[in-house]
Amino acid sequence: MVIVLGGDGAVNEAVNGIMGQRSGAADAGGAPLLAVIPGGGGNVFAQSLGLPVETAAAIARIKEAIQAGRSRTIGLGLAGDRYFTFSAGLGMDAEVVREVERLRASGHRESPALFIRTIVRQYRSGTDRRTPALILERDGQPSVPDLFMTAITNRSPWTYVHGRALLPVPNPDLNSGLDVFALRKLRATTILSAIGQMLLIRGRSTRGRNVLTVTGLESLTVRSVRPIAFQVDGDYLGEIEAVKFQFVPRALHVVA
Repeated sequence: MVIVLGGDGAVNEAVNGIMGQRSGAADAGGAPLLAVIPGGGGNVFAQSLGLPVETAAAIARIKEAIQAGRSRTIGLGLAGDRYFTFSAGLGMDAEVVREVERLRASGHRESPALFIRTIVRQYRSGTDRRTPALILERDGQPSVPDLFMTAITNRSPWTYVHGRALLPVPNPDLNSGLDVFALRKLRATTILSAIGQMLLIRGRSTRGRNVLTVTGLESLTVRSVRPIAFQVDGDYLGEIEAVKFQFVPRALHVVA
């Protein structure tokens, strides 16, 4: 068993270490069991497994699950050669992650308020809201150009706001393929409408004239006409121009 005490970044590193020993095999087989004790600012993956964010309560839940022999096998996303547990993104959401990491390095504490302030500041003056750069490509389907940002989720919440999940698509599931949420415009009304739907509506995918959602994909590619910010599981990975995403089913055993 591998036990991780930390946030989503620490979990991501552990998952990539486990998967690196398996060379991308499609079934978890004899891989170690992963237990996550939330210890970061977001703890999105831990919450998506149904764990409480309080450390003591999470330890008690994990101990109970171990004693009962309770675990589950989940799928993962693969972005290029980097596995992710819940989401990856290109564009504004990755720019926000980059800026939050910079602020944390200068002494700011990660919190929902810090993310909200950073989103507002990035929207006002940090991101390009005039020229869309991204193109979505899927096998057997026409490419979708002129996207400003894309989030690829592993059928789990995109993130949480004070414990409530932001769901671009309904019925979160870690075994049903990858989903895409993308924006054709970066207008304040578009963003606020999308976030409101994610917070309040549970029975359908986020809708809107400038919103694109696609569910249950096995693979996809996102290209950019210029270098653009890229993140996985809340870790900024630099700027890229293309990345291929794949769904890896039954990849990881977790305590849940």
